[in-house]
Amino acid sequence: MKKRRQLELPETKAIQSAYQEVLYRNRFLESVKSTFFMLLVVAAIAVLVAVLFLPILKIYGDSMDGTLDNGDIVVSVKSSHFKTGDVLAFYYNNNVLVKRVIATSGQWVDMDEEGNVYVDNQYVEEPYIAKKAYGETDITLPYQVPDDRLFVMGDNRQISIDSRNSAVGTVSQEQIVGKLVFRVWPLSDIGFVK
Repeated sequence: MKKRRQLELPETKAIQSAYQEVLYRNRFLESVKSTFFMLLVVAAIAVLVAVLFLPILKIYGDSMDGTLDNGDIVVSVKSSHFKTGDVLAFYYNNNVLVKRVIATSGQWVDMDEEGNVYVDNQYVEEPYIAKKAYGETDITLPYQVPDDRLFVMGDNRQISIDSRNSAVGTVSQEQIVGKLVFRVWPLSDIGFVK
């Protein structure tokens, strides 16, 4: 009988080893599946949040030169409350434009020939403007911003087509993509949008 037990012992070890290997493989595959599905859920939530609450935009054009340059990538936040100086993105003719809020509904906007801006007869300090200009203006100034609208202007006033031009006009809440808050590209300029 002793010989028989010695013969069975190596076979039992081989079976136990194969069994442990199968268990390990099953646990490993379960772990990989679980991790994959968790990453998929996290990615789906991230995409949903990015699309609904934090749209990421790439800047095209020169109307915001100095503040935002062509090729910059920025994060915006959905918002319905804006004040003078906020930078916002809005839809216009199947494009997304980026401009700065100058006045909100009910306020009066005026400009002199040198490009100085006045809201409700108060001079607006604009440290973000490199060069003041009257620009392309075909509206009658002073101009009162209609209800539930925003008066916007680009920081590069000489070339920006904005609320000073009746082609763009004032911006309604339905047009707004969001308030630009953070620049993520280029890395050398990463930081909050001012």
